[in-house]
Amino acid sequence: MNNPPLVIDCPVIVLVGPTAIGKTALSFKLVDRFNCEILSMDSMQVYKYMNIGTAKPNEQEQQRVRHHLINIAYPDEQYDAARFVKDALRAIEEISSRNRTVLLTGGTGLYLKALVDGLFSAIPADPDIREELEIELKDKGKRFLHEKLGRVDPQSAARIHENDTQRVIRGLEIYKTTRKTWTQHQQEQREQGSGIKFSNMYQVALTCERSELYERIEKRTHIMLKQGLIDEVRSLRKMGYKESLSSMRSIGYLHANCYISGVWSREMLIERLIRDTRRYAKRQMTWFGRNKDLHWFKRTEDRKIFESVTSSIL
Repeated sequence: MNNPPLVIDCPVIVLVGPTAIGKTALSFKLVDRFNCEILSMDSMQVYKYMNIGTAKPNEQEQQRVRHHLINIAYPDEQYDAARFVKDALRAIEEISSRNRTVLLTGGTGLYLKALVDGLFSAIPADPDIREELEIELKDKGKRFLHEKLGRVDPQSAARIHENDTQRVIRGLEIYKTTRKTWTQHQQEQREQGSGIKFSNMYQVALTCERSELYERIEKRTHIMLKQGLIDEVRSLRKMGYKESLSSMRSIGYLHANCYISGVWSREMLIERLIRDTRRYAKRQMTWFGRNKDLHWFKRTEDRKIFESVTSSIL
């Protein structure tokens, strides 16, 4: 018999969308209008010292409103959806205790799904297994590992791209640790249901024409480089954070590392960073498109968003 779910009845506004769509600008308007504190739902903004490449709120923006779940982990720490759920629930309790509205915003759709729909009980990482898999990745390549995952968990392999080596390794690690596939664990979670129910939540997703989004991505790329992305990565390397870390293989950091190491020219860095960010935005839109609870608005429809939020939860 399943335990009754934890009911969270404080107002929660969710704001999602692809990278560079304009979530930050709208989030501050929502903060002012609905007395919010911001709960970041970004898998990279959790990391200290990684500011420019993650488009993290600057000091002035952080002083304007309280932000949660940014700068809470070091770049060599593993931070995953299970940890996010624990941290987010703690932050929601704090925000609610101050009679503020939770503004849950970011582009990491997996984190939203884990919080709202549930996540199978966290399986702790096994350092020995992970090291073994990372050695295999280095020696035999990402395709070898992806094919290995496909032999034990074809469903996970089908939904995880071979370039997403962090999740490929996690899938194999789960199987080696529990002798059950990631897919099996997720199925069991669906059968058990989520242990959390949000009774006062409204989910907003932003969209725009693809050509406009691509232009915004290109503009943001040049802004990040002008702000000092390459120097930020050089600083991380001087601090001892290796190129092989998952955080240092993310979009922007991977590209700067390739430039610093002499693998790419600056022109190649810019070209591939724009290309890969566009591809990432497309994957985000596909992910969010599967969420039936989202209410979609054009990125410029502030008034409609305010009216919908007001009538739905406040």
